[in-house]
Amino acid sequence: MTQNEIIDLAIQAGASPDEKIWLMYPEELVAFAKLVAAKEREACALLCEEQYEYYGHDHVFAKAIRARGEKS
Repeated sequence: MTQNEIIDLAIQAGASPDEKIWLMYPEELVAFAKLVAAKEREACALLCEEQYEYYGHDHVFAKAIRARGEKS
């Protein structure tokens, strides 16, 4: 994940950017962590699907990774 993507997710979660200080309330920090985790889960699931296309196995791992996000 690039620095710009991380900054975009922080803003999306409600962070208030200032010149040098970023303010986040606990709720915003939790929202940010959930957004980052979701993005990483999706990246991992996509890698699993690429392996499926190469090896021909079921998407079991991709489905399991995505399902982790449904629990939170």
